[in-house]
Amino acid sequence: MEDEKIKVRVTESGQLVEVLVLSKRVDRIQVLLGANPDSVRCQLLLTPNGQAYAGSIMGREIVYERSRKEVQADLEQTRQVRRKPRRL
Repeated sequence: MEDEKIKVRVTESGQLVEVLVLSKRVDRIQVLLGANPDSVRCQLLLTPNGQAYAGSIMGREIVYERSRKEVQADLEQTRQVRRKPRRL
C-alpha cells in the first residue's frame, strides 16, 4: 500500500507544501510534515463551514482546501478499492 500525500497551503506565505497523511477521517486528518528526525505531526480539523481542514504547525496555520464532502468521497473510494476481491 502506498503512503498518501496531500498538498496543504501555508496561509502566511501562500506556499503549497506536500505532507504525509497518517490517518484520515471525515472530521479530522492527521499529517506529518517532514521526512527526517525533525518531522512534526499536526491534526487538521474541519472548519466550521465544512469547506476546508485547518491546523497549526509551529505557530503557522496550514489549510487543506477540500470540503468535507470531497474527503468523504475520497474515503469511500479508498474503501471500495480495498474491498475488491483478489484473484489468485
